[in-house]
Amino acid sequence: MIIGITGSSGAGKSTVCELLSKKYNMQIINADEVAKELSKKGTDYIKDIVSKFGKDIVDEKGDLRRKKLGEIIYTNDSKREELNSCTFKYIKKEIFKKIEKMNQDNIVIDAPLLFESELDKICDRIIGVISKKQLQIERIVSRDNIDYDHATMRLDAQQKDDFYIKKCDAIIENNHDIKQLEQQVEELACKLRIVKIV
Repeated sequence: MIIGITGSSGAGKSTVCELLSKKYNMQIINADEVAKELSKKGTDYIKDIVSKFGKDIVDEKGDLRRKKLGEIIYTNDSKREELNSCTFKYIKKEIFKKIEKMNQDNIVIDAPLLFESELDKICDRIIGVISKKQLQIERIVSRDNIDYDHATMRLDAQQKDDFYIKKCDAIIENNHDIKQLEQQVEELACKLRIVKIV
């Protein structure tokens, strides 16, 4: 079974995935981590996006300047779509490779843009993770070391909760209570007949 976990930034997808990994021995493929690997100096992906967005998005060593790229795409919808289109092509290729190498029944794909990248088409079930907007902003500020306004701008550029509620097979609400979150994950695993290991 391949399960897709999706939701906007700061919703807590990684926390849900961590629970599924530790308690149910599920193998996690994190699309953001795949993107970071692809973003290393000299990759075909880096060469491709530099050709589209200019040399200013990499530093003197050739490493991606994420903040600079973020400033471009979070204020320009067409630029963001152009980047996503390019990124999806490379990420999907790498994720397919990882799935082929995994000798495991249950795999989770953690991807904020699961539907947009069409990775939903290879998933048996899709789980949306949502959270209160204020809490998401606080998490983004803390995690990415950016200011409140920048975090809000980033979140406002992403899909809203209704999008995930309509399109996903199930929804997990990740607010302050970790025990409540664990209970939701356990109920979900039970419905999907995933065996608990601890």
